[in-house]
Amino acid sequence: MSRSSRAVLAVTALLSAATVAAVHVQQRREQERLHRGVLRDLERQHQKKENIRLLEEQIALTKQLKEERDKMLMEKSSQQS
Repeated sequence: MSRSSRAVLAVTALLSAATVAAVHVQQRREQERLHRGVLRDLERQHQKKENIRLLEEQIALTKQLKEERDKMLMEKSSQQS
């Protein structure tokens, strides 16, 4: 085998190995990116549930305050009569 054909074979093998390695690295990065997306989605779902819980709590407190206010107003108006 001539020197030039060995050099071509070596360069071709190196380029092929580099291509395979680059594809593996790219796939690993893509897999990590997708995994981070799943984690972000889970965090968003958790935050949404927490926000809904807080909203329901605020609604209940508002209702309770309105009922107490109405009761106080009724008592005040009955005292004035």
